[in-house]
Amino acid sequence: MKSSLFSKIMMLTFALALATSAFAANDTHKGNFQFSSPTQVNGKELPSGEYVARWEGTGPSVKVDIIRDGKVLTTVTAQLVNLDQKADEDAAEVQNGAGGSRELSVLRFSGKKYSLTLSGPSDQAKMGSGDSAK
Repeated sequence: MKSSLFSKIMMLTFALALATSAFAANDTHKGNFQFSSPTQVNGKELPSGEYVARWEGTGPSVKVDIIRDGKVLTTVTAQLVNLDQKADEDAAEVQNGAGGSRELSVLRFSGKKYSLTLSGPSDQAKMGSGDSAK
């Protein structure tokens, strides 16, 4: 009877340790944002609406999946930038691109002390060709 109790305690301890290590190994981050009008992300026009940004790692350079309704619509390279204080709200900064298009440039997430500065298609082409971006 004592060995049965000991076995149950050991199994529980092992399961707890395994679950803890799996949780610690998961370095996936995500945040919500929205567009009020169509916006370009990595050369692809996305309609207005709500989206999720998901990335792995802590930077400084990360690959960010832009997701809507569970589907990855595009992936963009971004720089993870530390902020002096936590963001008050989720925010998607947009700048005017060539031809008057709106292009996503920065994402901030409520309660987080970091932002994502997105690379445009031309920046990514430079990085992909072996040039260093400084």
